[in-house]
Amino acid sequence: MGEKMAEEDRFPNTTHEGFNVTLHTTLVVTTKLVLPTPAKPILPVQTGEQAQQEEQSSGMTIFFSLLVLAICIILVHLLIRYRLHFLPESVAVVSLGILMGAVIKIIEFKKLANWKEEEMFRPNMFFLLLLPPIIFESGYSLHKGNFFQNIGSITLFAVFGTAISAFVVGGGIYFLGQADVISKLNMTDSFAFGSLISAVDPVATIAIFNALHVDPVLNMLVFGESILNDAVSIVLTNTAEGLTRKNMSDVSGWQTFLQALGYFLKMFFGSAALGTLTGLISALVLKHIDLRKTPSLEFGMMIIFAYLPYGLAEGISLSGIMAILFSGIVMSHYTHHNLSPVTQILMQQTLRTVAFLCETCVFAFLGLSIFSFPHKFEISFVIWCIVLVLFGRAVNIFPLSYLLNFFRDHKITPKMMFIMWFSGLRGAIPYALSLHLDLEPMEKRQLIGTTTIVIVLFTILLLGGCTMPLIRLMDIEDAKARRRNKKDVNLSKTEKMGNTVESEHLSELTEEEYEAHYIRRQDLKGFLWLDAKYLNPFFTRRLTQEDLHHGRIQMKTLTNKWYEEVRQGPSGSEDDEQELL
Repeated sequence: MGEKMAEEDRFPNTTHEGFNVTLHTTLVVTTKLVLPTPAKPILPVQTGEQAQQEEQSSGMTIFFSLLVLAICIILVHLLIRYRLHFLPESVAVVSLGILMGAVIKIIEFKKLANWKEEEMFRPNMFFLLLLPPIIFESGYSLHKGNFFQNIGSITLFAVFGTAISAFVVGGGIYFLGQADVISKLNMTDSFAFGSLISAVDPVATIAIFNALHVDPVLNMLVFGESILNDAVSIVLTNTAEGLTRKNMSDVSGWQTFLQALGYFLKMFFGSAALGTLTGLISALVLKHIDLRKTPSLEFGMMIIFAYLPYGLAEGISLSGIMAILFSGIVMSHYTHHNLSPVTQILMQQTLRTVAFLCETCVFAFLGLSIFSFPHKFEISFVIWCIVLVLFGRAVNIFPLSYLLNFFRDHKITPKMMFIMWFSGLRGAIPYALSLHLDLEPMEKRQLIGTTTIVIVLFTILLLGGCTMPLIRLMDIEDAKARRRNKKDVNLSKTEKMGNTVESEHLSELTEEEYEAHYIRRQDLKGFLWLDAKYLNPFFTRRLTQEDLHHGRIQMKTLTNKWYEEVRQGPSGSEDDEQELL
């Protein structure tokens, strides 16, 4: 007892301090349990005058974008009305964007208005709002027969060919910089530029192919490669950006390569798997939850599933563009055939309209960027980059085509190879990626942005404008189409888009018809046989004669209702109709 008191005399505050520590610890733990610390910092919410200014700025940006779209739509209408079918719409819209940029520059110089903030192209708006509908519509409207028959060649060109082009351009820029021929860029920045400039966008070329009815295999090789190529280029650019953000000074070149390869494979296959899985889930949902009698709900569900993979992929650090591309292909192949005929037509026309508006907006702002972007022009850098881009495209197309001809029944001819090389136009994706790069100092970012704009305009205006004469000079268009096209060649994608409904997206077969058309066929091999035998019956609803009859009645009822409303409208009557007849 005495020893205990003596111990308390030596340490009089020990007991109280221990109690305080215990109490403090308990309070801290309790506080953490009640109010957990957020994993991510919450962004400050703008209020008051700052919020009002932000709303005004956003409102002016929206107004400016819609005004530009309206002017471009009028331009496309004039091209169709006056039958200026020889001019691709993308070329016309880019030219109009350049003209509008010049007018805005003059207005700003006269100090009549200041629209610098509104006319600037925002990469985040492009990747979040404009690009996803374009990519999804491309995958959704793809001609599945030709695509799956050429899937090996398309994948080889899009994945390995794009990687080859990125390494050729990036390596050439790096070594030319080391030789003091052009401005110096480090290895990761050079590879990032080589990756972004390897994204092809042959919109004008595809329009010419469709107008001249060139070989469908050539058309699908160029179109299919461009769809996958965009996603691969974005993933490669993100890979280079990831290496830039990391401290790679203590890592060897071989380890850097392995890290980049691992990151690319994770982004590519992970995003593709996510998009495929989302598309298959949408097919099962709309197969077992029959919404065909309520087309508005059915259409709403399709819109949700269309954008769902993009948001999920971006949220878990994958490629949303790759995910939404594969989701569009899968949903078109399976989910679409579980829809009612009304929703099928509505989905097809809505996607086309939205994609047209997004593409038009992108090309218009591309033209505006000539005057809105702070440029740093270096003639030697631009010339060498153009040479490397053309050389990288050649190293991509010609060796891979010769390699593929050993395994293809339908050979890729030398003329087709040359057209594929020549049709490697650049579009808005390289420009948006160049603005998205986090490069220091600012002069480097301006140099890459300016060079990208020059290359994009060079390929669209010069190469795109020379594609039709080249095709006719090389005589690769269809013989019947050549005689028909001597009088009129229609390059208007919008006019054709509004006058046609793809029969592939409206073909519905009953159980007996499907078995007769596909399962009993002996020429199906590989994936086509697996798809016809197992996958398609599992993910799609086989219709009965009663279902087909109900679908026809639904379409006829809606058509008659619309026709009656037109006849009873204020501007027309049955007497007027008889006079017209």
